[in-house]
Amino acid sequence: MTLLLSIFANDVLPIFLVASVGYLLAHYLKADVKTLSRITFNALVPCLVFSLLVTSKISADEFGRMALFTAFLILGIGLIGRLVTLPLRLDRAMLSAFLIVVMFSNGGNYGLSVSMFAFGQAALARATIYYITSTAMMYTVGVFLANSGHQSLREAIVGVLKIPALYGVLAAFGVLLTGIIVPPVVMRPVQLLSEAALPCMILVLGMQLERTTKVEQPLLVGLATCLSLVGTPLLAWGLVKVLGLSGVAQQAAMIESSMPTAVVTTILALEYQVAPSFVTSTVFLSTLLSPFTVTLIIAFLQR
Repeated sequence: MTLLLSIFANDVLPIFLVASVGYLLAHYLKADVKTLSRITFNALVPCLVFSLLVTSKISADEFGRMALFTAFLILGIGLIGRLVTLPLRLDRAMLSAFLIVVMFSNGGNYGLSVSMFAFGQAALARATIYYITSTAMMYTVGVFLANSGHQSLREAIVGVLKIPALYGVLAAFGVLLTGIIVPPVVMRPVQLLSEAALPCMILVLGMQLERTTKVEQPLLVGLATCLSLVGTPLLAWGLVKVLGLSGVAQQAAMIESSMPTAVVTTILALEYQVAPSFVTSTVFLSTLLSPFTVTLIIAFLQR
């Protein structure tokens, strides 16, 4: 019990304390979450990705296995979610909403921070690969599901090309492949922006949660939350063994898989009108319960 309390206090609670600041800013000062979110997504995260990949020692093989892990996990839990809902005979909109909330977790503003606090910079670099891959799938597979299958291949590709973090990856690969030494005049501002990324991402999390404060359709929300917080980590544990992920890569993979439903799914639900109240309820409940499950998983990984 002492170990669990220590892990919670050191690795999880700081995130929720910073998120609570974002919540208060949104609630009392009506701070604009959209502006901060856009700054973080378009400027800070690409710098974080570039800085982590350039300064870390991740091989191309490990990068590929982390990306494969992410894709297999998202598609795998989506298939499980579809099988689980077969007896429920959900309508098309509700089924799309259910799949979105179980497939896409909050691996960015929550998962990256937990990876950093629990296992350090090396795990954060690996977790970034998960975040990049899942974001690309969110804006392709996720949008496809939310749009009930009407998105064209061209629209899917354009959606991926609009992800700024992708260009951070490409720039980092260019530096690593060519052996170019990035001059301080470039690297220092990049690192300054990258250091601001995690705090801003957590603030955005709190500001977004300020909008989701009640649970509707509790049984279905409970089922989706259980799949997100329990089913996904169990599937992830099997995948890390199959793909041979170990050490900090395994730790990062498991932490990312244990995250609650991504807050950005509420945007997709509202944009395409696929049960937005159900989606926001799942985001709220899964985030509320996640400190308990995440703490247990960190303890398991540190054993």
